[in-house]
Amino acid sequence: MSSLRSVSMEHFNLTAESSEANMHKEVQALVAAFKGDATQKKHFEKEMAGFERLFKAYLTTKQQTLSWGLISPPAEDMILPLRDLAKAEHPKDLAAKLCILKLNGGLGTTMGCVGPKSAIEVREGSSFLDLNVKQIKYLNKEYGCEVPLILMNSFNTHDDTMAILKKYSSSRVWIETFNQSRFPRILKDTLTPMPTNPDGPLQEWYPPGHGDIFQALYDSGLLDRLLAQGKEYLFVSNIDNLAATVNFDILQHMMESDSEYLMEVTDKTRADIKGGTLIEYGGMVKLLEIAQVPSAHVEDFKSIKKFKIFNTNNIWVSLRAIKRIVESGVLKDVDVICNPKTVGGKSVIQLETAIGACIQFFKNAHGINVPRDRFLPVKSTADLLAIQSDLYKLEHGTLIMNPARAFAGAPIVKLGPQFKNVGDFYDRFASVPNMLELDQLTVSGDVWFGANVTLKGTVIIVANHGARIDIPSGSILENKVVTGELHILEH
Repeated sequence: MSSLRSVSMEHFNLTAESSEANMHKEVQALVAAFKGDATQKKHFEKEMAGFERLFKAYLTTKQQTLSWGLISPPAEDMILPLRDLAKAEHPKDLAAKLCILKLNGGLGTTMGCVGPKSAIEVREGSSFLDLNVKQIKYLNKEYGCEVPLILMNSFNTHDDTMAILKKYSSSRVWIETFNQSRFPRILKDTLTPMPTNPDGPLQEWYPPGHGDIFQALYDSGLLDRLLAQGKEYLFVSNIDNLAATVNFDILQHMMESDSEYLMEVTDKTRADIKGGTLIEYGGMVKLLEIAQVPSAHVEDFKSIKKFKIFNTNNIWVSLRAIKRIVESGVLKDVDVICNPKTVGGKSVIQLETAIGACIQFFKNAHGINVPRDRFLPVKSTADLLAIQSDLYKLEHGTLIMNPARAFAGAPIVKLGPQFKNVGDFYDRFASVPNMLELDQLTVSGDVWFGANVTLKGTVIIVANHGARIDIPSGSILENKVVTGELHILEH
């Protein structure tokens, strides 16, 4: 048995060495073909060096899986409830050391949009980006400070974002931008880059996940500039999470506990069973994603009894620690996520990393268990419907649960594929329904809503195949199931 294993591992090592050598040769060809100026070429060389490090890590770890027996939920002192933290005494002094960074690399393609997801209109004619700027303006006015808004764009979102930002050029808002890396997709059958030249089709390239944030921030030169201006801490969140606002209690705790990294987590529900969770593994805190779980234990991972919390991707981190960690080179050991895709009819993989997976490299890192109202992402038109409704109120660019809602938490909203694209979504609602007393909404099939519809309790609307349902304007549906066909004409 041992000799067979030895031969197998020797074969794998030879294959890995050959793949690494082939990749290096292909990458050098891409670098040689680059046509930009000296500064641009130097930046491209750095990106390609980062890509090769990631590819090498993938080759090293792709045969490894976590030992399920060594995984355990985090110890109590690894997760502290937000309610137990001391109240911040001098928020203005804390704000002077803070920067806010929004992850702005994503497109709205899952909702049928062209361009940055942050450009989608959310409320009152304002996009995600507009509302984030409003949040910063209010914060700085309220505390008499100058907290910068930093956007990490991707090559997919950079040009459109910069065009949008022009309208804020005279608004006295400190806005900084930098781009995350651009890596080549990898052909699955040959493990070589998909692009044959740096100026090839954009679909041959991809941004390698938000775990790239630390290296990209460092390489941009912005990290050193922020440190030189007295900034010490970075609050990172997704740009579509409009509930991820500054909490000075968390920042004060970070300073007092001498922590370099804090991850906001929240209690898991059955709707969050696939979300990454903090674990204790080998005596350290780590982030466990579902892609890392052995197939035999996926159901264990989804259990809300064993793993009770999940990562909101609201992250607090020390700028000085980022600099130290990047320069030490330990980021090469971050867990690699292999994301299979089909592009142009070809099977490819893209190698990614997550900011949450970097928690293991920082000193005194731990989680803060926050209420659900700090986690309000928009991943689908169902989420968009909820945040556009009377369930939420907009205050200074922040969405908060309407205090008139009698129930804790948001309702469950499920919309069928006819509502998937934003254009179709808007066409099918004459106006956003009133949902203040809604518990659950399920809509399937060819369904159209009139104006001023009110939904209460549990509402299920299912149009049969080939049939259409029109919900008349002014309708009040409370604990109703509507099926078949319904088409009322005004006269």
